[in-house]
Amino acid sequence: MDRLKLKAVLGSHRHVEAVKSGELRSDRFDLDFIEYTPTNTAFKPMVREQAFDVCEMAIVTYLMAKAHGKPLVLLPAAMLGRFQHSYALYNPARGTLGPSDLEGKRIGIRSFTTTTGAWIRGILANDYGVNLGKIRWVTFEDPHVAEYVDTTERAPKGKKILQMLLDGELDAVLGEASSDPKLRPLFPDPAAEAAIWYARRSVVPVNHLVVVTEQLAKSRPDVVSGVYDLLKQNKAQAGPAATPDLVPFGIEANRRSLELIVDYAFQQALIPRRYAVEELFDATTRGLN
Repeated sequence: MDRLKLKAVLGSHRHVEAVKSGELRSDRFDLDFIEYTPTNTAFKPMVREQAFDVCEMAIVTYLMAKAHGKPLVLLPAAMLGRFQHSYALYNPARGTLGPSDLEGKRIGIRSFTTTTGAWIRGILANDYGVNLGKIRWVTFEDPHVAEYVDTTERAPKGKKILQMLLDGELDAVLGEASSDPKLRPLFPDPAAEAAIWYARRSVVPVNHLVVVTEQLAKSRPDVVSGVYDLLKQNKAQAGPAATPDLVPFGIEANRRSLELIVDYAFQQALIPRRYAVEELFDATTRGLN
């Protein structure tokens, strides 16, 4: 049988370096990597056109794609996970602002449907009692899933999110990091807040996992399992990067994170119903651990 050539997009993560360099390979298929910088720019063509066979994807993008019947299949292989508390900023020149002060304010976010945004909004709503419906959301990009109706206010063309915050046109921003000394984190001590949150939830907030096309999953389930095994092998070779593990592999290792982000996405009307974790996978990927 001819070796299968698969178009693939994965970010520059330490735990996939050996697969991307070709040091770790399969005897059944080749991965032809296409670079997208930042990686999230590959999500739209993957959702809308299934432009690649294998692609890193933000979990909220995948949940929304599933809700709209896109032919994609999830692998329980985390590519990026992080505690989210440091990705919310405000401008102290306009007065002190904390997580509980956001109602009635103008909050900027790249796109309303970003996974980091969904995680932080979930934290604000569930841990700080913020009514998300009373915030004026200002966005800069379309959602990856074209069918989603975005009712947020769109920033004027050409405007940059952090500059609008510095200029006083936004009260806070989500999903951004900056070393600008004029800006401060919305959560006063993000690391401490994240530690408290983790102690309460026992959840690693996973942002990106991996998807394959439904066509590949149906025609070559052996190759899909092989892709997962290769990634898992690379992760084991790279060794642990953090405690807790921010890039868990396997359904059980990802279960609590998936349950919570499904809950947050449903609360925020990004998806029409809560999905059980098993529903997010197909007959092949459901068995991967």
